[in-house]
Amino acid sequence: MRLKDYQKESLGTLGDFLAEARVSGPKAAYEKITSEPDLAKRLKGYAAAYKPITPLPEVPYVCLRLPTGGGKTILAAHAITVAKDYWVEKDFPLVLWLVPTNTIRTQTAEALKNPKHPYRKVLDEAFEGRVRIFDIGDFTQITPHDLRSNLCVVIGTIQTLRVTNTDGRKVYAHHEMLEPHFSSVAPNTAGLERVDEADEKSGIRFSFANLMHLHRPLVIMDEAHKAGSDLSREVYERINPTALIEFTATPRGFNNILHTVSAQELKDEEMIKMPVVLDEAETWQGAVNSAILKRAELQEHADRDREGYIRPIVLFQAQKANEEVTVDVLKKHLIDNENIDPDKIAVATGSQRELDGIDLFDPNCEIEYVITIEALKEGWDCSFAYVFCSVANIKSSIDAEQLLGRVLRMPYATRRKSTALNKSYAKLISQRFSEAAQTLRDKLVQMGFEEGEAEANIEAEQPELAEGLFSRQSKPKPVLTVEVEASDIEAKQLATAAPGKITVSTAPEGGKAKVEIKGFLKPREKDILYEQTPERLHGVLKEKIAAYEAEHSHEVAPAHRGETFIVPRLMAEVQGELVFGDTDVLMEYHDWSLRDYPARLESNEFNIVETTNTFEIDVDGSRLLISAGDSSDQLTLDIDVEDWTPNSLVRWLDKKVRDPWISQTELLAWLGDVVTYLIRDRQLPLSQLMRCKFILARKLGDKIKGFRQAERDKVYQMNLFGPDARVEVSFDEGYEFFDEMYADVPKYRGSKFTFKNHFMGPDEVPGFDGQEGGEEHLCAFAIDALPDLKYWTRNVSRHRNSFSLPTSTDKFYPDFVAVLDDGRLLVVEYKGKDRTPEESRDSREKELIGQQWAKASNGKGVFVMTTMERGDPKEIRQQIMDALAR
Repeated sequence: MRLKDYQKESLGTLGDFLAEARVSGPKAAYEKITSEPDLAKRLKGYAAAYKPITPLPEVPYVCLRLPTGGGKTILAAHAITVAKDYWVEKDFPLVLWLVPTNTIRTQTAEALKNPKHPYRKVLDEAFEGRVRIFDIGDFTQITPHDLRSNLCVVIGTIQTLRVTNTDGRKVYAHHEMLEPHFSSVAPNTAGLERVDEADEKSGIRFSFANLMHLHRPLVIMDEAHKAGSDLSREVYERINPTALIEFTATPRGFNNILHTVSAQELKDEEMIKMPVVLDEAETWQGAVNSAILKRAELQEHADRDREGYIRPIVLFQAQKANEEVTVDVLKKHLIDNENIDPDKIAVATGSQRELDGIDLFDPNCEIEYVITIEALKEGWDCSFAYVFCSVANIKSSIDAEQLLGRVLRMPYATRRKSTALNKSYAKLISQRFSEAAQTLRDKLVQMGFEEGEAEANIEAEQPELAEGLFSRQSKPKPVLTVEVEASDIEAKQLATAAPGKITVSTAPEGGKAKVEIKGFLKPREKDILYEQTPERLHGVLKEKIAAYEAEHSHEVAPAHRGETFIVPRLMAEVQGELVFGDTDVLMEYHDWSLRDYPARLESNEFNIVETTNTFEIDVDGSRLLISAGDSSDQLTLDIDVEDWTPNSLVRWLDKKVRDPWISQTELLAWLGDVVTYLIRDRQLPLSQLMRCKFILARKLGDKIKGFRQAERDKVYQMNLFGPDARVEVSFDEGYEFFDEMYADVPKYRGSKFTFKNHFMGPDEVPGFDGQEGGEEHLCAFAIDALPDLKYWTRNVSRHRNSFSLPTSTDKFYPDFVAVLDDGRLLVVEYKGKDRTPEESRDSREKELIGQQWAKASNGKGVFVMTTMERGDPKEIRQQIMDALAR
């Protein structure tokens, strides 16, 4: 399973932290990593002082935060490899994987034991299939050979480690079957519990807890907010972990948040269906009927979708046995009053498990409605669930957020062509829409969404109800009324063409319908309208809509009229061929070899000094300390000397630093030369290199990355700025800006600014970075007020549809693009004050490539890097006007 970008970033931050902790310790490493500008901006309110495990201050203890649907478990599987390489530094670490409940414990164990499951595949690939999975109840089956030769993962709950729990008593009890693990352990080994704690001379207790203490497991903690307490910390002291990595959607004050992921990132990566479209009903029967109609509407969209089978499912939350709308009452209502086929209904509760053994993804499966109370909250996952309908008051329901999370997952983790299939739907009982919306927002927050992104991702089924909600203000829209002759069925078809914009009412005598269109239909919505209505109605509808749009032409956003514009792409000529001016592409035409770089590590780059009890490893002037007397190292590094050869070290290093751009033959030769240089010329003993191989691998990996970046710098300069560089722009290969290109991006909902000239209209301005009234807002305001401006838009960073320019390391997404009345394109990048020399170099590189693009456009494009020294938007206006004049 390919990792998403936000997952790679989370693991990258974890690796950086653990590598730094090797040098400066966990507390200093946490403070350094979380204070870096990009990460500090990401963490926002989550950053806090590092809180160590009280008795174990030198044990790294951090938490990765991902909202519901972010793939915490697959990330946890990958985190094992990151911890192995950057901290544990053993080929086969021991992992203690803790989950909140026995149900999830069983499900996680089953998934990790299944060779076909994505979680297990991650581990098999990283450890070449040498993986052993144990439920904590089966710990006596673990052998010394397992620990020496395999990744061993033991899955339990925090409760199973508590001595007050029956399973906990087993964990700390003496078991003769564990005796082989302790046969070579010194009787006076510190930290191990005795058979008789009152007698210091009694033997070591052969317990699972002592086994953990000896081998210092890497602890993976799922749903970490449920585990942190003084008792939990006491447990950690007894099992003596080497590191603790937590995962949660809703952190508490005791979690050391190292990296956080936003709901928008999940949405961008097509992991979740957002926004949630909310509809409220005054009665439970009304909510149920609305859910059924919505499922039918979604099924029509799914039937037209050719990118994969989807059968939308409604997830009903019934009330408990002593309340009004029980499972039986709800099921009877569906069958008797809504005429739902009983074969399409499944009940999943503690006593009725009608989903067991059912593959809901199977096209032959008929189930369209699932009724539950709370049983689906643990482990149930079907991305076909689109509609959540609660007949209970979810404000007081402790299970609603878990059930709501079930409808957020995106089928096949792939965005659909139909916008309706990229959203999820909630049908709630409430007397007022605002109350229902605030309740839904609170539930989303409890699922790990920021309050602001929760509010931005709630839409109303009836848009007029959302006016003023969460401080949203928009200008009242005009309404077009058209009377047509239509049957009841035809009237329903009209209403489904653009939900929220088109409402249809029929006359009591029948045969006539009044169609109301609020605002303006987009080209795509018009196409659907004409597809779904009889051809005899097309003439009157087209005539009335055309006249209405002409009357209100000044109110229709250019994008909504079907206008598009293109920002040309930077191109470069390489070997007589015109190619994208992208550094990655340019590197494909560039030959380079590791042989061009010295196969050496000098003493100032990597050095080992052995003392009586320790190794001191010096990497680039930073001193790392490794104890030679660590009991777990003594046990797991018991390797025959004849296996320690230069060739075996080279082969091991090849697996760790393999680069897709370098052939294995070339890499093996270069690594062989490095190892020869270290042993023969620098006279570092092979045994020491073997003990420090993980650190050596990291250093060599960084060195190769440095070589590659030097080549990228060379290629970038030569092809885009060199004396022989031939650079131009291409509109044919350019970036098209069009309606709904940012449909999945949160919109600006502030009240300080009203933008009159935005390409997609004032209600569809993509959200800004920073606070309301911040520098980006002021820059946008200055652009919006420019003379001779046709329209402008935000150019959302790293969005798949956005305009970008190359840099030597990555891509650069300017903040704004605009079209002028004379047809020229204006590209604006706002630059805050540089805080570091690195930021200054970054700004300079962006300025140079932006001007190179403008120069290549032959006057069709203007690039401006603006800034404010005094915080006055007039400064930005003047800088842009000066650039346009030039």
